[in-house]
Amino acid sequence: MDLLRQLCEIHGPSGRERPVRDFLINYIRKESRKWKARPVLIEGEEFQDCLIVAFGKPRTAIFAHMDTVGFTVRYFNQLVSIGSPDADMGTQLVGSDSQGAIVCELEYDKDHRAFYKFGRPIERGTTLTYQVNFRHDRHHIESPYLDNRLGIFNALQVAETLTDGVLVFSCWEEHGGGSVPYLAEYIHKKWGVRQALISDITWESDGVSLGSGVVISLRDRNVPRRVFIDRILTIAARSKVKHQLEVEGVGSSDGGELQRGHLPIDWCFIGAPQQNPHTPHERVHKKDLAAMGQLYRYLMKEL
Repeated sequence: MDLLRQLCEIHGPSGRERPVRDFLINYIRKESRKWKARPVLIEGEEFQDCLIVAFGKPRTAIFAHMDTVGFTVRYFNQLVSIGSPDADMGTQLVGSDSQGAIVCELEYDKDHRAFYKFGRPIERGTTLTYQVNFRHDRHHIESPYLDNRLGIFNALQVAETLTDGVLVFSCWEEHGGGSVPYLAEYIHKKWGVRQALISDITWESDGVSLGSGVVISLRDRNVPRRVFIDRILTIAARSKVKHQLEVEGVGSSDGGELQRGHLPIDWCFIGAPQQNPHTPHERVHKKDLAAMGQLYRYLMKEL
């Protein structure tokens, strides 16, 4: 759990993903010496703060977004949401500006507009995220930002035995996206990649429960190509990995950006379900996380 805790503690709301990318670069360069295959890391200004990690001859991509929800400091103690944070009055927020580290409290007025409470004015444009209290027991993990640091964690676990495939760590997913189109174009032109798995976290619902296995999403606000989804379902059944099926009419992911793009890339969202999304108390079941890793490893061999 130490790697997951470290990932959750990185300050990386939408637009500030660089610290997450740098952590991943350092981690992969160190740990990949022990992996089955050594990857090629692709990054630079032409990819902004994103990162592509390629193994062998990729056929399938794993997309995992690096950003989280949070807040931007405005004027007169006001806060503007990054993505859709959902936190109670009194929640501790953290960040830093030129005057030093910040630990402040979230407040709301009668119109539910967000403010911070702190001993001095915080510089405009400063980003604030939830104070991380990472905890786990025999069955569950609870922490802010399991969405989507769990998706990153899953991709890194798959990387240990991956020989052919590409990991794509994207930006801005929580606040409208924008990086996936140029990342998809690169991997499509470079290796002809036309299929993608979205390593992200979904929500518990009336038909999806914690402890019942990894979730394969048949659709959300977007509707992926059924031929590809049926292929995923056939492979998943053969794998014997415990899984459950999701059908929703709302929500989106990096998969939605792939579908709206001009490239013929099929996609499927596969991830562990969680309780309390976008709050400081996101909660997942360890069995679902284990099943997620097992299914991804099987799919990356079979697809």
